[in-house]
Amino acid sequence: MRPRVSVQDSALRNGNFSLQINPVRSEDAGLYEALVAYDTGVQSCQVELGVITVTISPSSPVVENEPLLLSCNSSHRASLVETCWFHNGRPVPTSRTFCSLHGALSILRPAMSDAGSWRCQLRYSDNEIISATYNLQILGFDGPTDPVVYAAAGSAAD
Repeated sequence: MRPRVSVQDSALRNGNFSLQINPVRSEDAGLYEALVAYDTGVQSCQVELGVITVTISPSSPVVENEPLLLSCNSSHRASLVETCWFHNGRPVPTSRTFCSLHGALSILRPAMSDAGSWRCQLRYSDNEIISATYNLQILGFDGPTDPVVYAAAGSAAD
């Protein structure tokens, strides 16, 4: 996993045996074990790393009015009970524009107003709730809805 993992040597002297992974990948999910040998014996601990991913299809850049699919997946082993989506902190109700199915959200005609923070929240049968955020950028025209713009002669027009 090098060079994505590190252990802070300076922290080892203080009893901190933390492993840092940056960036985390889906395949990093699983059980990790630390073994520390002292003069008097060996200490061990186990930590399970769960990974949640939000992906977009087609891959970026997203173009205005072209359908897209946001997918949310987790390594959690329990069965998925509910998926909720939030845009800029507000819940997204499913409609003809936003359709949600099994951890995925389809946006049929994305607009410039759909850009921003999208968070998926997954709830599992063991009541575990996991969430992740994706910053959606959309290429498009963010101008007047009327294609005719008037400007006075001699002035600037945007």
